[in-house]
Amino acid sequence: MALSASERASLAHDLILSLDDPSAFDLSPAYEAEIQRRLQMMKEGSAMGRRAEEVFTDIKAKFS
Repeated sequence: MALSASERASLAHDLILSLDDPSAFDLSPAYEAEIQRRLQMMKEGSAMGRRAEEVFTDIKAKFS
């Protein structure tokens, strides 16, 4: 938890990739570009986040 948000996001990304064979994922160039764009926003600190509770409440409302 001592890492910055962008460092934690990068670490989480690397950990997730380590769980599976990366060659098993066939991402389109558009998806890869979007991932890189969002990662850059996290690194720059310009990404806007939401509390998990708020996100889960919205999902439950949408699918209930």
